[in-house]
Order: sequence, then structure tokens, then C-alpha cells
Amino acid sequence: MELVKLTQENIDQEHICCAISSNKDIQVMSKKNWLKERLKEGLVFLKGNVRGKCFIEYIPAEYAWAPIRADGYMYIDCLWVSGQFKGHGYSNLLLDACIEDSKAKGKNGLVLLSSKKKMGFLSDPKYMRYKGFQTVDTAEPYFELMYLPFEKGAALPRFRDAVRGQEDMEEGFVLYYTNQCPFTAKYVPILENMAKSRNAVFQSIQIQTREDAWECPSPFTTFSLFYDGKFVTHEILSEKKFDKILISKGL
Repeated sequence: MELVKLTQENIDQEHICCAISSNKDIQVMSKKNWLKERLKEGLVFLKGNVRGKCFIEYIPAEYAWAPIRADGYMYIDCLWVSGQFKGHGYSNLLLDACIEDSKAKGKNGLVLLSSKKKMGFLSDPKYMRYKGFQTVDTAEPYFELMYLPFEKGAALPRFRDAVRGQEDMEEGFVLYYTNQCPFTAKYVPILENMAKSRNAVFQSIQIQTREDAWECPSPFTTFSLFYDGKFVTHEILSEKKFDKILISKGL
């Protein structure tokens, strides 16, 4: 499979895998606008020359929209190979390309967000351990920071203190999100309207800068929902799934 690298010159023409509809779709527009700014900071988006979810997205960790300390590392935002593309070695192809590129750029290693067991939107811990990654830090309720060092002696990556302090969060639903994932552009307004129709307290906080992301109380800044200060889910919710949560809260 040939790999295509997104650039400022081709991003408007190329599809971005996780949102493959028209460029005029709000999901595509929000993601591409976010990517254009990140490309200036060294983000790399490599995808297979196919129409579907087969890509890796990574960025120097100093610019990552995640509450981590990992200077000198490369942070993998997302590695996604789905459906018909599984079982062909494409995950290895994409990850190996990231490793080669990161080594050429003099990085200390790779770092990414995973979980105790395989969960949607997070890197598969079993596969990552197979590729040599190790858990270096954890955060409640199930997040794991994993890393792949290229050489000995480099400082270990860590979560920032923000992920361990949620005591001052307001009551009701509080949602932190970014435009890093195109699906938030569609579903956040839907969730807001659903909450309003049920008279549920719902506050959505769109993270606008990486500095704000560093202060997020959840490692997964793309989408993290809290209720009365307690973590609910990092999964970008459909109407049906959010309805179940509302019912569980008596709303």
C-alpha cells in the first residue's frame, strides 16, 4: 500500500479517513481546519491511498493537545486501521513509518494514550505491547500512558497533575472536547440540545489551545464527559448512548 502524507498543498483535496464525506460537511471542515494549524507545528498525518480509515497521526509531544510531559518524544494522536483493511499488516506499515520518521528527527521515542483493556478511540494495549511499548504512567479510571523508548537514559513521559485534580468541577454534566476528532463537530451540539430538552445541567468546554489541553482533567482531550465531578466516558456519544446516560441519572 502506498502512503500519502497530508500537506498544506494537498489537504483540501485529500479525504481524512475518519470523515470521508464532502469538504463542505461541518465534520470535515472542523477537522481540516484543526489539522492545518497543527501541520505548522510538525504534525504528520499519513494515510493509505484508500478511501477509509487507515491512517496514523502524530506530533512532537511538546505540541500535543494532551496533559502530558514528554519533551523530546513524538506523540501519536491516533492510529486507526478498520474494517476491510485489517489483517494486511497496515498497522505495522503505518507505525513503522512513524518510528522511522521520529528517529530521523532525533526523537527520544514515541508516546501514546491507551487503556487497561482495548477500548474505542484509544490505542490497543495488546498490540502496542507487542510492538514494544510499555506503560509508564496511569490515570483514573482506566487510562494508560505508554511509550516506546529509542535509547536509554531519556526522561520518562508522565501525565500532568491536571488529570489528578477534579475536585472543583461544577455539578451536572461537564464536557471537554476539541476539534481533533471530526465527530465532535456533529455530536456535541446534539448532546447539548438533548440535555437542554431534559432540563439537565450541561456545560461544554471547547479546548482552543494546547495550553488549555494541558490543564484538562482527563487525558483524552478529544472528548471527556463528567457528571457531578465524576468521569463518565471518553467515547463520543450518539443520541442513543447519551439517552441511556440521561436515564441513568434520572433525567
